[in-house]
Amino acid sequence: MQIIHSPEEMQEAARRLSSLGKEIAFVPTMGYLHEGHLSLLRAGRKAGDVLVLSIFVNPLQFGEGEDFSAYPRDTERDLEMARSCGVDIVFIPTEKDLYPEGFSTGVEVEGLTAILCGQSRPGHFRGVTTVVCKLLNLVRPDRSYFGRKDYQQLAVIRRMVTDLNLGVGIISMPIVREPDGLAMSSRNVYLDPDERRQARCLVESIQLARAMYKGGELRAEEILDRVRTRIEMEPSARVDYAQICHMDTLDEMERVTEESVLLLAAYIGSVRLIDNHRVCMELK
Repeated sequence: MQIIHSPEEMQEAARRLSSLGKEIAFVPTMGYLHEGHLSLLRAGRKAGDVLVLSIFVNPLQFGEGEDFSAYPRDTERDLEMARSCGVDIVFIPTEKDLYPEGFSTGVEVEGLTAILCGQSRPGHFRGVTTVVCKLLNLVRPDRSYFGRKDYQQLAVIRRMVTDLNLGVGIISMPIVREPDGLAMSSRNVYLDPDERRQARCLVESIQLARAMYKGGELRAEEILDRVRTRIEMEPSARVDYAQICHMDTLDEMERVTEESVLLLAAYIGSVRLIDNHRVCMELK
């Protein structure tokens, strides 16, 4: 397994692999890998000749007062997990590598970034699209893998790739959940034992929405009222947003259809968690 730090070296390696006709599968991450990340790596390993993983905690996507400095990091642990998945190249740039002195360019997708997490975290998606665009230009993958837990992020990245003709296949992968249903996230480690128990309210609110839909309730606001109430039953929980949107456009929907997705963000104590699920589908 090769470890690359320099953007120039990564770009040169990508050029060489392309000239040899090798297909590159790419999984960009902020590290502190968990089973959700590993599912992306395993899928990439099956599909590509060369599997590239990037590890970079991107400062541009953290707002003032957010957890950039405290975000969990463990590079040696990540490298061992990468080896177990057959990763060929791990790209680990520094902040100075990607954002050198004088850096003043950003990539911004309009519309999709003004809602949901974009309202709660101004500037977040500009940071995401800027770093993902840079990484795609450096790694030059044929396909790049993203988890559906970050549903809005996935939609934003697809829009960027299409609009800028980047020529990369964006592959979405299912949410990986803990045994009790909580969506896997690097931020779950911030939860104390009591908060960890309370965090189940997100998946339980999804189950509640599913049950209402199966029972014939199609009014989005009726479902969302119950969802918000369930989450805020927990003493440490506070809803950031709960919305039912069209699965492709993310437009809000007044009635639930087979194209509806329930999108959730909530604070459990000081930890902000997100989750989502297609309302018409069974929760596995």
